[in-house]
Amino acid sequence: MNTSTPIRVLIAGDQAAVRERLALLLDTLPGPAAGDLARELRPDVVLMDLNMPRCDGIDATARILADRPETRIVVLTTYEDENSVVRALQAGALGYLTKSATRADIERAVKAAAAGQAILDPAAQRSLLAAATGTPQSPYEPET
Repeated sequence: MNTSTPIRVLIAGDQAAVRERLALLLDTLPGPAAGDLARELRPDVVLMDLNMPRCDGIDATARILADRPETRIVVLTTYEDENSVVRALQAGALGYLTKSATRADIERAVKAAAAGQAILDPAAQRSLLAAATGTPQSPYEPET
């Protein structure tokens, strides 16, 4: 994708206030029904929350990609446990961020996903390493 081409982003989450803040952040429109809106609006990237009523974000990711495989999904959630990260990636998510992500992190993830590149925040990377090595995940403690 050309860097000057606008990226169409759909925000899928259950909290209107969060959707609206992200929409302002990204200059895009919020939306409540991820699957139907993805079909209708044909976004390049979907920012997907994992905890939503009626259909969780993992199921919604799989459904969107079954209908529109060219769509890129970036998870943006509070969950950083190994099971959530692995299941989201198995469903087809290309990126995984926690809600502690900054505006710059979200922008970088959306641009990377639109270009077909994966991006994982440090918490998701630690979860994947724990899953791959079979070691329990320890909380992150920065070096002093």
